[in-house]
Amino acid sequence: MLGWICVLASWKSIEHKVKEFMIALLVMQVTMLGVFCALDLFLFYIFWETMLIPMYLIIGVWGGNNRIYAAFKFFLYTLAGSVLFLVGIIVLYFQAGETFDILALMEGNYSPTVQIWVFLAFFVAFAVKVPMFPFHTWLPDAHVEAPTAGSIILAGVLLKMGAYGFLRFSLPMLPYASQTLSMFVAVVSVIAIVYGGYLALAQDDLKRLVAYSSISHMGFVTLGLFVLNIHGLEGGILQMFNHGITTGALFLFVGLIYERTHSRLIADYGGLTKVAPVFATFLCIFVLSSMALPGTNSFIGELLVLVGAFGYDKPIAVLAVVGAMLSAAYLLGMYRKVALGAVENPLVQEAWDMDAREISSFVVLAVFVIWVGLSPKPFIDIMHVSAEHLLEQVLSRAP
Repeated sequence: MLGWICVLASWKSIEHKVKEFMIALLVMQVTMLGVFCALDLFLFYIFWETMLIPMYLIIGVWGGNNRIYAAFKFFLYTLAGSVLFLVGIIVLYFQAGETFDILALMEGNYSPTVQIWVFLAFFVAFAVKVPMFPFHTWLPDAHVEAPTAGSIILAGVLLKMGAYGFLRFSLPMLPYASQTLSMFVAVVSVIAIVYGGYLALAQDDLKRLVAYSSISHMGFVTLGLFVLNIHGLEGGILQMFNHGITTGALFLFVGLIYERTHSRLIADYGGLTKVAPVFATFLCIFVLSSMALPGTNSFIGELLVLVGAFGYDKPIAVLAVVGAMLSAAYLLGMYRKVALGAVENPLVQEAWDMDAREISSFVVLAVFVIWVGLSPKPFIDIMHVSAEHLLEQVLSRAP
């Protein structure tokens, strides 16, 4: 779904080497599908690494003025994490009887020491991709410099690969380490929630604000996965989906408004409701979703995570609530400055409202915001059996 939205988002913004851009986007999607479909750990690693190349090109060739720096930073951070990931894979290969089969590796009985060290190696690789504090510094630069399609695919799918790694490998393969280090991961997650919220609150650039909010929201995902109860796990998985929809839509908004005004500074806006009411309406929907207003998709995911967190550790849950309150502060503040008030900037005065191509992209995403928010049961039912089975795998092999 996000693939064709990326194509529509690039309709006007990509003006040179269009064919090459579409090839890079297609290769990117193929490698990401490989990551999510691979049943062989080495094949997973190949797709994991290959994905870096098209994303590097998308940022480095079609990005903003500082694109080379951002592309190198993204590439080096992810590559450094992947080195430790490869070491962990090799250790598991020999410990499990020289096999890369993921199902066989899940049945392996590894010593506590091996589990701890392999978990930490995997943790660095997945934490860089999510990204978790303190491995997050590549993300704002990558988002700010990436073209709109790059930001959408980065927020919508790429970050989820890290969380998927925790779900697919760390939890079922390394249950002793997952339980032993769950508090460590939960603490790092809640730091990301609060820290990302405070940084977003201080931003004056629209795209950088959404990027830091992404760090905060992905903190809810990893927190949900490691509180090790059914509510948290289902909330974390649902929030992976919700974040892709909502944050992808916000990056699409920033890209489209930049095409009109050539500015991402919040101070340059104001009165968008007067000149582009449809634009402002969709922005309102996704801002409310991002701040987890009841009736939107993110509310269900964050509520489940918080319920799970309160059952796991109350101080951590309280800090997560503080992070959720911060998201309301910076998102409502941004909407007030961008959409409300008087039109003072001539560039905003000349901005045009959405056309049919742009509306179609937002409508699809808005449908999921409302659908999940008002009727989450079908989505939760899809994951419930798998979540229960995963939780049983982890908890039945208690330390």
